[in-house]
Amino acid sequence: MSEHTVSWCDHAGRVVDSVAEYDIIDCRACGFRHVVPLPDADALDSFYRQQFYAEEKPNYLAHAEADAEWIAVACRDRLASCAAILGPGRRRLLDIGSGPGHFLKTAGELGWAAIGVEPGAQAVGYSRGLGLDVREGFFDDAMADGLGQFDLVHLSFVLEHIPDPAALIGRARRVLAPGGLILVTVPNDYNDLQDALQRGRGYKPWWLVPPHHLNYFDFESLTGFLARQGFEIAERSTGFPMELFLLMGENYVGDDEAGRRCHARRKAFDMAFEEAGLGNVRSRLYKALAAAGFGREAVVIGRAA
Repeated sequence: MSEHTVSWCDHAGRVVDSVAEYDIIDCRACGFRHVVPLPDADALDSFYRQQFYAEEKPNYLAHAEADAEWIAVACRDRLASCAAILGPGRRRLLDIGSGPGHFLKTAGELGWAAIGVEPGAQAVGYSRGLGLDVREGFFDDAMADGLGQFDLVHLSFVLEHIPDPAALIGRARRVLAPGGLILVTVPNDYNDLQDALQRGRGYKPWWLVPPHHLNYFDFESLTGFLARQGFEIAERSTGFPMELFLLMGENYVGDDEAGRRCHARRKAFDMAFEEAGLGNVRSRLYKALAAAGFGREAVVIGRAA
């Protein structure tokens, strides 16, 4: 692992990894790990509008449809947490990067007034086919100014893709009503289970995928980042720690068939609690894992201070 420090524009920090032409630095200015150099914003704009679902993730929408019941379980858990924190009568929701619309759909079924923003044309078409209110484009200043205010802003697997997370969170905070919530999910990267796999099993950092993932958060860096953006941390949760399969010898890295097999097993794990009427037990388990920094994703709810 490199031990030198690099500077690029306003960013500087220790190099923790290098992939192709990118260094991943633990940036002192940002408070989280990210790549340098950061790619051109215009190139990213075109990629996410037209190419992401068509070329990079051609099976994403089909897989999301097959996983719809399981996805809805996680959506209900997280919406229940937000509703409990907000209290009664606050049910206006904005989903930034709404993808195929499953969070919006579940929210609507639970009585939320939900709007999505999504740059990918294929995902927008799919979502509108479900009868959802989705605005095509990026959540820029013009988009933010035309949407009104919300009680909850949701960003699931968005922050890792964009060159300026602080600007996006700043816009999200602008559209929040007083006391509103932000619900953020990102991959939980550079976690202790990944570290064990690197140290003990010789794994390379398979989670590094620039230029598609530019930023690499863990629970500590995500909560610190949101706190600096003016949010009080209200709750942490996660999902199944997929690294357990790797630690037990089932290597899905670079093996789509093994990956789908492990994915089916983690779905079965979650659904077993649902079928037993014990979704609250699953929620407690994932919150306990999150408190220790474990889980494949970091899920954080923050309240606008």
